Amino acid sequence: MCLSVFSQNKIDLKARFDIENKTIKIKQTIQYQNTTNQTLDSIYLNDWSNSFSTKKTALATRLAEEYKTVFHLAKNEDRGFSVITSMTQNNVNLEFSPLKNQLDVIKVKLAEPLKPNATYTIDLEYMVQVPNSKFTSYGITDTGDLNLRYWYITPAVFDGNWQYYSNKDLDDMYIPKTDMVLDIEFPENYTLTSELDIKETQSSNGYTSVRLEGKDRVNTKLFLNQVSDFETIKGDDFAIVSDIDDGDLMVIEKVLITEKVSKFLLKNFGAYPHDKLLLTKIDYSKDPVYGLNFLPKIIEPYPKTLQYELKLLKIILHNYLENTLLINPREEQWLLDGIQIFYTINYVNEHYPNMKFLGSLADYWAVKPFHAASMTFNDKYMLAYMLMARTNRNQPLTMAKDSLLKFNKNIANKYKAGLGLKYLEDFVNDDTIETTINSFLRENKLKQTNTKAFEAVLKSKTEKNIDWFFKDYISSDRKIDFKIQEVSKTDDSVTVIIKNKSENAMPVSLYMLENDSIVSKDWIENIDGSKTVTLPRNGANKLALNYENTIPEYNLRDNWKSLKGFLFNNKPLQVRLFKDIEDPHYNQVFLMPITEFNNIYDGLTLGIKAYNKTILRKLFNYRLEPQYAFKSKTLTGGLSAYKTHYFKNKNLYALSYGVSGSYKSYAEDLFVTKLSPSISLNFRDHSDLRSNKQQLINIRYLDIKQDENPIPNTENNTPNYSVFNARFINSNNNLIKYSSWYTDLQIAKKFSKVAFNYEYRRLFESNRQLNIRFFTGAFLTNNTDRTSNYFSFALDKPSDYLFDYSYLGRSESTGLFSQQYIEAEGGFKSKLETAFANQWITTANASTTLWNYILLYGDVGLIKNKYDNAHFVYDSGLRINLVTDYFEIYLPLYSNLGWEIGQPNYDQKIRFKFTVDPQALLGLFRRRWF
Repeated sequence: MCLSVFSQNKIDLKARFDIENKTIKIKQTIQYQNTTNQTLDSIYLNDWSNSFSTKKTALATRLAEEYKTVFHLAKNEDRGFSVITSMTQNNVNLEFSPLKNQLDVIKVKLAEPLKPNATYTIDLEYMVQVPNSKFTSYGITDTGDLNLRYWYITPAVFDGNWQYYSNKDLDDMYIPKTDMVLDIEFPENYTLTSELDIKETQSSNGYTSVRLEGKDRVNTKLFLNQVSDFETIKGDDFAIVSDIDDGDLMVIEKVLITEKVSKFLLKNFGAYPHDKLLLTKIDYSKDPVYGLNFLPKIIEPYPKTLQYELKLLKIILHNYLENTLLINPREEQWLLDGIQIFYTINYVNEHYPNMKFLGSLADYWAVKPFHAASMTFNDKYMLAYMLMARTNRNQPLTMAKDSLLKFNKNIANKYKAGLGLKYLEDFVNDDTIETTINSFLRENKLKQTNTKAFEAVLKSKTEKNIDWFFKDYISSDRKIDFKIQEVSKTDDSVTVIIKNKSENAMPVSLYMLENDSIVSKDWIENIDGSKTVTLPRNGANKLALNYENTIPEYNLRDNWKSLKGFLFNNKPLQVRLFKDIEDPHYNQVFLMPITEFNNIYDGLTLGIKAYNKTILRKLFNYRLEPQYAFKSKTLTGGLSAYKTHYFKNKNLYALSYGVSGSYKSYAEDLFVTKLSPSISLNFRDHSDLRSNKQQLINIRYLDIKQDENPIPNTENNTPNYSVFNARFINSNNNLIKYSSWYTDLQIAKKFSKVAFNYEYRRLFESNRQLNIRFFTGAFLTNNTDRTSNYFSFALDKPSDYLFDYSYLGRSESTGLFSQQYIEAEGGFKSKLETAFANQWITTANASTTLWNYILLYGDVGLIKNKYDNAHFVYDSGLRINLVTDYFEIYLPLYSNLGWEIGQPNYDQKIRFKFTVDPQALLGLFRRRWF
C-alpha cells in the first residue's frame, strides 16, 4: 500500500556512473519552497560528497577523534570530493561558495530574493569523485561495488533558521521531504538496488539506463553491485528489500519472520507510505543488536531464526522511523531512538517474555548460579546505560548527536531514551504512552515535526504531572538514586522515609511485599531531599523501591528493607566464581583464578583474585590477589582498596583515595614489599566529554622494603626507604595532535628531586609523524651513597626504585630482558658510558617517519654528576613502530660510542618496548569508545 502527500520540493537528477574512474557526472534541478514568513536572499545546500575532500574537514576530524587512522593515512585517490561546474537560476549564473569551516555546505546567493511561500529552482552541473567505502562504509568498495548515501547535493532545511550540518559519519543529514526523479546510467554488468520505484529500464552501448521515482523521500540510498546479495520479500502492504546476513536460513523461514515483524510494525505505526523498505548490512553494522555482534559464530546462545528476527526488527524499526518521522536527526535523535528501543522491548516482551540475557547459555550448570543467568534479554538496556552512568560519563538525551561520546551515541543514550519511555509508561500506569506514540507517528507521518510537539501531545493525554520526564530525565544528565532511609512499623502500618540522593523531581515506585509477592505499589512524587510516607501494612514483610527495576536507577543496593526482626537491611553474603552482574540483594564477593607472567624472576604465577567489582563499577572497590610463583617458589601477590567520588557538572569530576600493596621478586631470590596510600583528583572539561584534555593530581606515599642483595657492590644498598611523591599531569591524547606534560616532586629521607616531562606528537597531512619529548630533572638535595646510582636520574634505563614500571627483568644487565625499553627519564636507547646523573639531567628525544611504520630517532642531552663536568650525550637509530606505545623495536645506529651497528654484539644493543598488561591493551579499545 502506498500513501502519498503533496510535496512542495522536487529534485530531478541525471547521473552517469564511470565506475572505472570512480566518478559520477550529475545534472540536477532542485526546487524548494520557502514555507516560512521570511524573505531569503541566500540559501544553503548540503554537499556531503565534499566532506571527504581534505584531512581538515569535520568528517576527517571526527574520524581522527575516534582513532580511525584509515582516512588520514589513505591515498589521495581514495578520498572523495565534488566539483561544481555550473549553478544557475533562470539561466543566470549564481554566486556560490563552500562555507569557510564547512566545505560540505554551500552558500548560494539567489538571483532574486525568495519570498514567503515562493519556490526557488536552481540547476546544477557537477562531478562527484566517489570515496573509498572503508571510511564510512559508503562509497566504492575495493571490488568495485558502489554503496551510496548522501551522494548528491540536497537543499538544507529552513524553518526560520538554517539547519545545516557537516558530515561526521553519523548518517544524520537533515533534509526536507522531496519528490524524486532520478535517471541513472551505469555499466550493464551491475545491478541497481534502491528504495525508489523503478519506472523505466533500457540498455544500450554497454550501459543500463534506469528511471527511479519517489514521492516524499528523505532517504535515497543507492547500491550498484556486480553480484547482488539483495533479496526482496513482498508482503501485503510493502516489500522488504534486504541483504542482511540471514545465517543461511531457508526462504520460508525468512518469509515467516518478515511477515511477523512487518505485522508488528504496521499494528503500531500504521501503513508504510512507500512500496519498498530497504534494509542493508551497512545499517546493521552501524546499529547492531549489541551482544549478538560480540560473540564468535561458534557460540550461538540464540537460534539462528531468532538472531535474524532480532536483526530484522531493529533495522526495520529504525528505517521506518527514519523515513517517516521527520525530525532534526542531529539535535533530536533521542525521540527516534527512544521509540525504536521502546518497541524493541515491547516486541520481546510480547513474543519472547522468558528469553534470557544469556540465551541458552543460561541453562548450563556452570552458568546457572550467576545473577547474569537470571537476567532477561531486556535487562541489557539498563546494564549498558549504567556502564556510563556509573563512570560519570552519561550525557543528556537532548545533547546534539555530534557532541556525544561514541558509546553514548551508539548504545547508552539510545537505551536510556527507550527505558525512559518505559519508565513513563509505568508511572502513568495505563496504555496512554503507547497509544500516544502510535497516534503521534500516524498523525505526523511525513510531516515536519519536533520533540516539542511530541511533548505537548503526551502532556495532553494524561492528568499526571510529567514535567519531570522532559526537564530532568530527557534534558539533564542527573542520575536517579533513591534510598529507604528509615523505617518504623506497627502491626497495622509502616512509616518509611525515602531519600532522594539526586537533585531532581523524578518519582519512584514504592512496593510492599510479602515474601516475593507484591502487596501494593505506590508512586511517590516530589521528593525534595526526603519524604515521609505512611502506608497500611497489609501483612507485608518487606519494603522495596523500584522493585521491578523499570526505573534506570544508579544504585539499587539501598532500595529495600526487611520488616522482619531488628536487622532491617541484613544482606546475606554471596560468593561467586568469576565476575558477575551486580545483584543488589547480596553482598557479593567474586573469586577469579588468575595466571600471569609479571617478571622472569617469579615466572608463571597462578593464584586467585578475591574482589567486589562487578560489571558495573562501584564507588568502593577492593581486591586481594594471593599468587604462587613457580620459578621463585614463593607466595606473591597484591591488594588494594579504593573509594571514588564522582562530581556532576564540575571540572573536578572524580576524587579517588585508598591504599595498594604488593609483594614480588625484583631479582633472583630477592623480593620487595610495596605499600602505598594515595589520593587522586581527576579533572576534565565537563561541558565537552568528547575532549581528550584531562588533568590529574596524584599524591602518594610509598613505603618500600626489599631483601638486601648479598652480592657486594650492587646498585641497591638501601633496602628500605620511603618516598613522598606528588605529580600533576596535563594531557590531550589525540590521533593527529598529542601533547602531554607532567611535573613530579619526590621527597625522601636522603634526597629530594623535581622533574618535568613534555611529549608532543603530530601526524601531518603527508602522513609523516613527528614525535618530540623533553625531560629535565634535578636533585634539590642528595645525601645518598655516592657509590650508588640507585636513586639517580637514568639516561636509558631507570632503576625504578618506586616500582612503577612493568619491567620483565628489572635487575638484568645482560641478555634479552636487559634490552627492554621503557620511555622514562632520559629516554635514550643506546647504553652509554655515563648512564646516570646524581645532580641534574636534560634530554630531548625525537623521531620522524622514514617510511610507513619505520621512523628515524635521535636523542641529545646533558648529564651532570657531582664533582664532574656536564657531559653531552647523543644517539640515533631506527624505530620500528608496530603499535605506538605498546610494541616497538629500536635499532641503534650512531651515538657517543660511534657507529654501533658495526660494533661487536650488536644484537645486545637492540631495544624493544613491549607490554602484556591487559589493562594497557584494553586502552586501545577504550579510547575509540569513551
